[in-house]
Amino acid sequence: MEAFGRLLDVLDRLRVECPWDRKQTNESLRPNTIEETFELCEALINDDNKNICKELGDVLMHVLFYSLIGQEKEAFDVADVCNKQADKLIFRHPHVYGQQKAETAEKVLENWEQIKLKEKDGNKMVLSGVPNALPSIIKAYRIQEKARNVGFDWEDRSDVWKKVREELDELQAELERGDKQRSTEEMGDFLFALINAARLYKINPDNALEKTNQKFIRRFNYVEQHSIRMGKPLTEMTLAEMDALWEEAKALENQQNDEI
Repeated sequence: MEAFGRLLDVLDRLRVECPWDRKQTNESLRPNTIEETFELCEALINDDNKNICKELGDVLMHVLFYSLIGQEKEAFDVADVCNKQADKLIFRHPHVYGQQKAETAEKVLENWEQIKLKEKDGNKMVLSGVPNALPSIIKAYRIQEKARNVGFDWEDRSDVWKKVREELDELQAELERGDKQRSTEEMGDFLFALINAARLYKINPDNALEKTNQKFIRRFNYVEQHSIRMGKPLTEMTLAEMDALWEEAKALENQQNDEI
């Protein structure tokens, strides 16, 4: 593709002629890569096509930059990256490139985990493919997905609510006892059960929580902005006054949603 070749040419030139690009290493680029990935995630959660396109370009640039560094080390180049990924996808999709049958997305995922265990350089244990560095909510979700793909899951998804209530009761009991360590453990168990419930009902808990984060920020900003206009800092407002502004923000948001 002409556009892909153009980007490679630009990066090659920058690596030689730009002092900043010339000095970059895998280690120095890593924080920027994390930032760019989160910016892409923000654009995706907002369904912002303009910024999705922009942030995809930034992430792609990082992929190519790491490939260029690999080429300089004579370890691999971008062609190796592409070919290895193509080989992996072909191997993991025998229902497309081979004779295996998989009529549903769920069956594809089940096959996927079994195939990964058979790969020469693949994961030897079901959960070994879950990166330790993943954020905790995403990590819990991926652990549960992988366990499900080998059959370790509830037969009836509604059964998960019994577990959620059980973990909530145990958490409340420990909180009332005042045992900080046990309370922390039970909070983790409760959150893990709740994430399991989200998964079973096909809701991504990380996306759900981020939408709530953004909703809280919008409404809290409304409260703060109106407190400034009133000449009364938040620290001097009563909870009842702040709640009234919160309800205004909520009603306005609901009205705007109804008009869409």
